[in-house]
Amino acid sequence: MTSDRIADTTKNHSGHEGEPHSGAVGSKLNWLRAGVLGANDGLLSTAGLVIGVAATAATPGAIVVAGVAGLSAGASAMALGEYVSVSTQRDTERAWIAKERQELLDRPEEEFDELVGLYTAKGLSEPTARQVATELTAKDALGAHLDIELGLDEEELTNPLAAALSSAVAFSLGALVPIAASLIAWHRMLWIALAVAVGLAVTGYASAALGGADRRTAVIRLLIGGAAAMSITYAIGRLLGTTSLT
Repeated sequence: MTSDRIADTTKNHSGHEGEPHSGAVGSKLNWLRAGVLGANDGLLSTAGLVIGVAATAATPGAIVVAGVAGLSAGASAMALGEYVSVSTQRDTERAWIAKERQELLDRPEEEFDELVGLYTAKGLSEPTARQVATELTAKDALGAHLDIELGLDEEELTNPLAAALSSAVAFSLGALVPIAASLIAWHRMLWIALAVAVGLAVTGYASAALGGADRRTAVIRLLIGGAAAMSITYAIGRLLGTTSLT
C-alpha cells in the first residue's frame, strides 16, 4: 500500500485531513446542544413560574422569590439528573472497554480478524484493510477496536461532575432572564413575556444551527410553545388568585 493510499484511508476514517476526529467534534456539539437545551429549559420553566405567581397579584418580592426558588430547584434537579445519567453511561463505557481489553488478551488473532472484517465492511479491499489493521494494532490495538467497534476514545469519556455543573449553569443562565424581567415594575408581565420571547428565539436558533436544522422553523416552534406555556400558567395563576383554597 502506498503512503498516499494510507493517507486517503486515514482521511476517510477520521473526517477531513487536518480537522479534529469526528468523534471529538460530535462530543463537543453534544455538549453545546445540551447547554442550549438546558438554558431553554431554565428560561421557559422559570418564566412559567413567575408569570403564574404574578397572575395571582402577588407582591413583587413574592414573584422574585418564586423565580429564585424555581431556579434553585431546577438547577439542582438538572445537575443531579445529568450526574446520574452520565455516571451510568460512563460506567457502561468503562465496562465495554474492560471487556474489549480482556478479549484482546485472550484471543488476539480473532480480534485482529474482526478488525480486518470491520474495515472491509467499510469498503476497503481485504489487503488494504489488513495493512491498516496491522499498523493500527501495532500502535494501539485497544484504541483501534474501541474506535471502530464502539465509537469510543478511552481518553475522552464524559466527566459526570463537569456534565452536572454545565447543566446547572446553563439552566441558571436561562432562568435569570425572566427573573431579571420580573424586577421591572412597569408592565411587569409584558416585559417578562418579551424577555422570554427573545431568549427562546436565541436558544431556538442556536439549537437549530448546531443540529443543522431549519432555523426559522425551530424559532417559530419554540415561540409558539413558549406562548402556550406562559398562557396556561397565567390562566392557572389568575384562577387560583381569585379562588379561596382555604
